[in-house]
Amino acid sequence: MKILVQKFGGTSVSTEESRACAVKKIQEAKQKGYSVVTVVSAMGRKGAPYATDTLIGLATGITENIRNRELDMIMTCGEIISAVVMGQELTKQGIDNIVLTGGQAGIVTDDNFGEARIIEINPQRIVSYLEQDKVVVVAGFQGMTKLNENTTIGRGGSDTTACALGAALNAEEVEIYTDVDGVKTADPRIVKEAKTLNYITYSEAENLTNQGAKVIHPKAVEYVKRKNIPLRIRSTFSDDRGTLIAEGNPIDSLLIWESKCPILGITQMAGISQITVYSDENKGTWEYRVFNILANAKISVDFINILDKEVCFTVKTKDMAPSIALLEKEGFKVKVIKDCAKISAVGTHMTEEPGIMAMLMEALTEDGITVLQTADSNVTIWCLVEEKYMNQAVVALHKKFNLEV
Repeated sequence: MKILVQKFGGTSVSTEESRACAVKKIQEAKQKGYSVVTVVSAMGRKGAPYATDTLIGLATGITENIRNRELDMIMTCGEIISAVVMGQELTKQGIDNIVLTGGQAGIVTDDNFGEARIIEINPQRIVSYLEQDKVVVVAGFQGMTKLNENTTIGRGGSDTTACALGAALNAEEVEIYTDVDGVKTADPRIVKEAKTLNYITYSEAENLTNQGAKVIHPKAVEYVKRKNIPLRIRSTFSDDRGTLIAEGNPIDSLLIWESKCPILGITQMAGISQITVYSDENKGTWEYRVFNILANAKISVDFINILDKEVCFTVKTKDMAPSIALLEKEGFKVKVIKDCAKISAVGTHMTEEPGIMAMLMEALTEDGITVLQTADSNVTIWCLVEEKYMNQAVVALHKKFNLEV
């Protein structure tokens, strides 16, 4: 049995016209001999009547004092509604189907409501329906504890649902359908010339998504990577083949992006503040206390540089005020630059190509953009700039590395 998992996002199921496009993709897969599992998100985005944010507002509009358990109960409703509606669309087209919640599909999670972790998946029920030639429609973003409590697995969880099911079912491929035609070299809202990457590795996909690319949730890639299951990002509304995410030699070798540039894409992440902490104490006697104070407050730090008399790092802007208060309470001198953005240049082979950092700095300097801080790994170079220059920096780097060609 060849199993294909297809996931359709909110814009792909929000209207009768968009659902018709989704049904067409399912029909095409059936015609190719696949047994199909379809995972759906809630219909539409914020403001739409059954979107997740709308349902949250319905509950919190009465009182914001709602427990995470009950919040999860109402948040699961959006995907369940969407799944039932999609099932009806399939029935209308004569396609036999069965609709399952995440729990009914065998997704077992812990009880960390709102950010539950998948513990295991028992796919036997799905397999039994597939053997009956049914399309199995699964409500994404959710699971159930061993005590039968409804849970959600975090924003972007429908991607994770699809990839986790794909791994559990040993699927031939997982397809993520959205309103863009694949992973881009940059955010197309910032760079109009951004092109679609035909093929990237799992590691490249993880780095792009972790650094701000929004096309798929970072956690989702981990599941298919473990089983080496190809993952394809496609548009519901076109026949483009999209971006294939795989390891080693891609299945569609003719689709490899053959640019000579070692940089695959430029991403951005706003809402960051830079904090510099000063001390006259001897080096090695105080630095650990800075990070221990923040760790005890469950504040995550990034972009860490340790110098002779100072420690520089970044936090999310929402954590800026409590970070300053905690550090000053311990007697540290603190300097802050708020409203920053992290710009990332991602590419697996950049370490093999000298001069990448020079090109990056040259592009930003020529555009009059001051780099506040830098860091790098073997696949990513990060630079911190003021948030007001974020879009300008993305455009400058995209052009410098000839990613539009």
